[in-house]
Amino acid sequence: MKNGSYSSLNVPQNAQESQSKLQRIKNGILEFCKPILAENYKLNENSGCWHQLKYSFMCPIHGKVAMWVTKIIGAIAIWGTFWALTGEQALPGGNFFGLLILIYACVLAAAFVELTPFPSLLGMLLVGFCLRNAPVIDEATKIDKVWASTLRTIALVVILVRAGSGLDPRALKKVKWMALRLAFVPSIAEAVSVAVLAHYTLDFPWIWAFIIGFTLSAVSPAVVVPSMIGVQEKGYGVAEGIPTLCIAACSLNDVFAISGFGVMLGIAFSNADLVYNIFHGPLEIVLGILFGVVVGVINWYIPNKNSKNLLMYRLILILSLGMLATFGFRVVKFPGAGALGTLTMAFVAGIGWRARGWEDHYPIKPALAKCWQVFQPLLFGLIGNAVSIENLQSGNVALGMLTLFVGLVFRLIVTFFSAYGMNFSIKEKLFLTVSWLPKATVQAAIGPVALDTARAKGASDEIIDFATNILTIAVLSILITAPIGAAGIATSAPLLLKKSGTDETELSEDIPDPLEEKEKKYELSNSLITSKTDPDSNC
Repeated sequence: MKNGSYSSLNVPQNAQESQSKLQRIKNGILEFCKPILAENYKLNENSGCWHQLKYSFMCPIHGKVAMWVTKIIGAIAIWGTFWALTGEQALPGGNFFGLLILIYACVLAAAFVELTPFPSLLGMLLVGFCLRNAPVIDEATKIDKVWASTLRTIALVVILVRAGSGLDPRALKKVKWMALRLAFVPSIAEAVSVAVLAHYTLDFPWIWAFIIGFTLSAVSPAVVVPSMIGVQEKGYGVAEGIPTLCIAACSLNDVFAISGFGVMLGIAFSNADLVYNIFHGPLEIVLGILFGVVVGVINWYIPNKNSKNLLMYRLILILSLGMLATFGFRVVKFPGAGALGTLTMAFVAGIGWRARGWEDHYPIKPALAKCWQVFQPLLFGLIGNAVSIENLQSGNVALGMLTLFVGLVFRLIVTFFSAYGMNFSIKEKLFLTVSWLPKATVQAAIGPVALDTARAKGASDEIIDFATNILTIAVLSILITAPIGAAGIATSAPLLLKKSGTDETELSEDIPDPLEEKEKKYELSNSLITSKTDPDSNC
């Protein structure tokens, strides 16, 4: 009994000793780690760059360091999952490996470029180009052409849906005729000027001269549309409808250029009826708009506005229908109708959604912005990855650059004068001119088509030389205009456009602010109530 009582009395004492020992160990560890703990390191307004950098690496990890550590761990986990599922596809030389390297390299490059005045997509384009053309690395990060084309198209659908759903119906109504002019007139000017120069300097037959003319006459929706969304979100030119104008005209412009290219290529190889080729382009426009309007109206009612998880269902449905339109119209040989139909569908659906419950807030806009964060590095990385220096090693590069620059000069001049009649200022016309510069998506898509068709038809060496020169000039147009155009749009918008809320415009006077209207009604109702209840108020 004595031993038992003695041991029972020692239990609390031993527990207290062990707790105090643990507390001493804990205090010792905290004292040892004190120099690297963020809570013990205070920053102030006068802290220099070294102190800020030192603080960012203190424990526990926080801020941007924590974000990048999370991204690195996530990348390793995703790669490990793909390796476990696909084996060689996730190793160097496989498609999954190449895609992961491309995406994370683009994200890293974008973070560095954001420290400069230039847009982040410039870094993504350069990363894709370097991965494609660097020795040894190009083989390790090689991506199948079919995979690359499909993923580029999916990413393009995301940005078209985002652009269409964000279009302002009032602004579009104001600039609708200008959109038609901007879509067609500068492209015709560039196509004709390039064709004439190619005929007399590169000795192209007239048909092949117009093939290269229409190849270069398209602007890139992959560059223009996200750049305009960025300008729109910052409030530049919104009251004048300039971002809406460029987004709407961009899609029509591509349909025109692709259709003209198809007509001329069909005539060159006589592989289709001439009448069909001529009417193919207008038919694409009609089909695209018709599909967009019909399916957009259907999206007003399906899913029901009172459904649970309404945002999720609408987001999934509109993205799925956009992909169906883009890939489906491509299968039936109307590729231009897909992009136009997707843009129109998102625009029409957005009108109905705002009128049927989302008038005060528009939750699909931030949801699409999150999707775009994933697909942006994929799109621009793959566009840069589509440009190969090997294609510049053949063909007349000097005369090709001359042809490209002369066509651009005519295009920019005609774009500037096409903006007359819309009450735009000189600065706004200059911005429209700069925004109509970049080329990428269409040139990457149709640039190799002429050469592939010539080889498949067993054409003569002379015809193959013409097609090779077209591919060379298309590659040059991407390398030169895509980064310059993207940087030009981002840097010139604050200089050339008015910011909403700082200047009064005709459009802002025509469109009343709903909050101000509600406040006026509230004040009016209060005054009426006061006049009825206050016997002394006679006025």
